[in-house]
Amino acid sequence: MAVLSKIRQRSILLIGVIGFCLLAFVIGDIIQSGGFSQTSRNIGSVNGENILAQEFLQKVANMEKNGQGMSNTQVANSVWEQEVKRILFGEEFEKLGLKIGKDQLVNVMKQNPSFAQNPQFLNAAGLFDVNKFNEYLATIKASQPEQWNAWLEYEKQVETMATEQMYYTMVKAGMIATKAEGKMAYERENNKVDFDYVTVGYATIKDEEVKVSDAELLDYMKKHPKKYKSDKSRDIEFVFIENKPSAEDEAEMKATINGLLTGRVVFNEKTGKNDTLPGFKAAANTEEFVNANSDIKYDTTYIAKKDLPLENQEALFNLPQGEVFGPYVFNGYSCLSKMMGRKAGASAKVSHILIGYEGSKTPNLAVKRTKEEAQAKANELLAQAQANPGMFAMLAMTNTDDAGSKQTGGSYDNVVPGQMVKAFDNFLFSNPVGKIGVVETEFGFHVIKVDAKYDAVRLATIARKIEPSETTADAIYTTAAKFEADANEKDFESVAKAMNLTVTPATVKVTDEYLPSVGAQRAVISWAFGKKTNEGDIRKFDNVQGHIIARVKAKNETGLLSIEEAKNIVAPILRNEKKAALIKAKMTGATLEAVSQKSGASVLTATAVSLENPFIPAVGAEPKVVGKAFGLGAGKTSSLIEGQSGVYIIRTKNVAKAAALPNYAPYITKLKSQNQGSVYGKLIEALKSAADIEDNRSEF
Repeated sequence: MAVLSKIRQRSILLIGVIGFCLLAFVIGDIIQSGGFSQTSRNIGSVNGENILAQEFLQKVANMEKNGQGMSNTQVANSVWEQEVKRILFGEEFEKLGLKIGKDQLVNVMKQNPSFAQNPQFLNAAGLFDVNKFNEYLATIKASQPEQWNAWLEYEKQVETMATEQMYYTMVKAGMIATKAEGKMAYERENNKVDFDYVTVGYATIKDEEVKVSDAELLDYMKKHPKKYKSDKSRDIEFVFIENKPSAEDEAEMKATINGLLTGRVVFNEKTGKNDTLPGFKAAANTEEFVNANSDIKYDTTYIAKKDLPLENQEALFNLPQGEVFGPYVFNGYSCLSKMMGRKAGASAKVSHILIGYEGSKTPNLAVKRTKEEAQAKANELLAQAQANPGMFAMLAMTNTDDAGSKQTGGSYDNVVPGQMVKAFDNFLFSNPVGKIGVVETEFGFHVIKVDAKYDAVRLATIARKIEPSETTADAIYTTAAKFEADANEKDFESVAKAMNLTVTPATVKVTDEYLPSVGAQRAVISWAFGKKTNEGDIRKFDNVQGHIIARVKAKNETGLLSIEEAKNIVAPILRNEKKAALIKAKMTGATLEAVSQKSGASVLTATAVSLENPFIPAVGAEPKVVGKAFGLGAGKTSSLIEGQSGVYIIRTKNVAKAAALPNYAPYITKLKSQNQGSVYGKLIEALKSAADIEDNRSEF
């Protein structure tokens, strides 16, 4: 009782101590993780408006759920761009007072075939009825709250898209071209100049003779910050030690797969006796045998010869019924294949030109031609294709309404029966190779050319993954651990050379995911940008493929290209400047002939060169040199010019000015179209450039 009394007396103190310890633990964890910092709650901000982490991560999760084939990093980068654009555009809409009214919103939705062609919203005349549409919305609002909330979200998305479109339209309307600009474009294209020149190329001096220091690279970029602007980056180097099977592992797998060829004796625990099991060729049930012994399940697909493993293509395709081929290695698997059957004309290659019309299911909603006009155009293209089948791809690229095959000349390969709509399918599989004709489907009129028919085989294949054994994996891990330990004490590249390992350099941005040769390695990039990671730090990363030992060479926080990137982009410019100084010292003289004699370079002639295409024959583009030629008077000689490929001295022979036009409408139209066509990309970049954007994605 005395003990209990003392415990009661000290319970308040005990609770206080426990509470203090818990508080200290929590606060310590928060401080360690930066929990009280503003950035920990925000992915970033745009002009002071925060992008909240919780909302951002939820949007990433939603997009991952609905997306296809995108990695987490790709999704996160996509959501980031959407959020930045949302805030920037929102500010612009607010400034301009841009809003979409209810009637405008309905008009936009009427363009969606899901609404415009839905019988539920059509009147007796077959036209979209706004009242029926509104009645439907009122019904789901009153009786289906989840569907109503989903509708409100969709409505918000449509409103945003429509407002953006209105904004783009307004900006595009301001992108004009003047008569003076049209005239200038015409003259740039049609004024011609003839000139003589002497040139000594930069390539005549070896790069090793003109050194460019890191300090010179950085100084040059600082003088041109807009041109060489870049996100923060890290220069890293790494070695990759692949977790691959040894020769012993491969030999063991080969022995195992060979054991499946012949009968095997196994102990039957139920009977207590040995059973003799048949080999692959004699197996009574091939499908069961494959599924019991293969890492890849039995597949009934017929495969064309061209799609079989190239190295063993002939042997596999010509295998007699029931015979087995192998073992052979394909994509890291040791394989045995058994011939199960063959089929003639199992798949085909086809090219088509789709000509849609208003009312058809053509994916291109811009199509306005009538059905009769579409049929006439299809027949016209048929005649052209039959007259010159070799032109079919070009006809498809310039005429088809099928965006999915436009860039491939209308071509679809490995088409199997039933894959296309019925009329298309019938034509393809009932006509010989080379046949060209027209068929009609619900999508429009198709000009079809049968390109190829493929016979195919069905193979039962046992495929066993050739993987490193535990012994091999342990040895590989030991090598990686040794490299990491030695590299922390000695020079990274020297250790790699001594262990016969390849060092791969890379410059990465915070939003990158991939490293050269090894693919997606987000963990390495996140570490390189970590707050606790310093220049020179080394760390080993283990995954299924193997081990990456990475080192941070440099941290670039300047907002300019990294030194490694600059060596590829800026260094050639500075080298050429230094080479130009050396070349000029040799190119002395007041005339081309004198310079030619001193430098050993010939006097050459360029004829009918324009500013629009400033190409000097056998040299390349030299806009600065050609511009100077136009500026000189006939018979005048220039001073030395530092061009793109070398140093020049020129003498203008003749400038032929094109005759004036009564109007320059075609050129004005072309310039206007070019200006308006680039609005979207330039507008986004201009808004970003002018904005104050804080990006904290590296902290998540």
